[in-house]
Amino acid sequence: MSQSAVIQAIANFGPISRASVAKITGLSKQTVSEIVMNLEGDGWVRTVGHTEGHIGRRAVVYEISPSAATIASVDLGGTKVRVALCDLTGVVLAEQVEPTAKAGGSVVVDQIATMIKAAALKAGIPLKDLHIAVIGVPGVPDQKTGAVMMAPNIAGIDQVDIPSQLKELLGIEVFVENDVSLAALGEHWLGKHGESDSLVYLSIGTGIGSGIVIGGNLLRGNVGAAGEVGFLPFGADPFDPESRRVGALERVTATNAIIEQYEKLTGRQLSVPDVFEAANRGDEAAAETLNLTAREIARAVAAIAAIIDPSAVIMGGSIGTRPELLERVAAQLELCFPRPVVIQKSELGNYAALAGGASIALAHLHVSLFAEGQKGAEITVPAPALESFKAGRL
Repeated sequence: MSQSAVIQAIANFGPISRASVAKITGLSKQTVSEIVMNLEGDGWVRTVGHTEGHIGRRAVVYEISPSAATIASVDLGGTKVRVALCDLTGVVLAEQVEPTAKAGGSVVVDQIATMIKAAALKAGIPLKDLHIAVIGVPGVPDQKTGAVMMAPNIAGIDQVDIPSQLKELLGIEVFVENDVSLAALGEHWLGKHGESDSLVYLSIGTGIGSGIVIGGNLLRGNVGAAGEVGFLPFGADPFDPESRRVGALERVTATNAIIEQYEKLTGRQLSVPDVFEAANRGDEAAAETLNLTAREIARAVAAIAAIIDPSAVIMGGSIGTRPELLERVAAQLELCFPRPVVIQKSELGNYAALAGGASIALAHLHVSLFAEGQKGAEITVPAPALESFKAGRL
């Protein structure tokens, strides 16, 4: 636990001297010196100069050695797979993006392993330096079986043990989390909302879902299904059998719903981007389609705000980040909820889930390495600057 405290101080306040670490941790200078010497000998911390502006002898200062270990963060979506490899400080070293394998199931798991290996090769990272992978998935991970439930957009994902299969392919520890939950954590970690202890990330695209951060911690729920707002019982008929598969709210708010609503009003079929463009050109049917969608999303935000009272609702996803929709949702929310709710566009965009995965992977890695997995040990990993996190972007 002393080692954990020392590494926490260096991670959060480095470059820092051993004397300053002792003051922060309350440990003796001798204990700190011994721990730092061991950490430096093993390559986890490095010297980066001396203190300046002090009377007397200058002290050596230390910081985390970024290249000492690598983690993988994966965002598995219905249409794309994104892989980011990050160093020990959270900076992206390499990224891979590919269309999601249509075969689904084990084929997708093999694809993820291949992409991680390709990213490592691209960045010149030996696979032995890769320690942990966190996979964000568009559904509810079953912690007992490793399968992903409630994920209709990827075939067969509910039939495979993702962490076990990936561990066998890569030889590293693997954690699986809901992708929207990771996006919420990423916004809390890297976005401008980091000082807030509570926020909700609402993703609208192929589907609709939310991630919830309360007291700085991710809310997973009893079986990991917290935030599955697509199944809120309004919008479409919640008692229709189809609503058990897709979700009553998702049936009237996501991609297919917008396409179908516009076709219902006009008899013509347009893609979602084309519906937005048509609305911007003054197409009344397109504007009405977006108004109806925004009305249902506003009802969902009102339900969330009534129960959680977050400091902000962050809208993400290919549809959720459209300013035309965000403005409509905010206007509708004022009509159905008695107090103001801050609604903001995601600052991280496609990087939100990757950032959340990186934060979890680094926290697990720090506890495993420096607290030796002791129960109850917690290490908060400071976030890099957003542009530093994106440093390895394609």
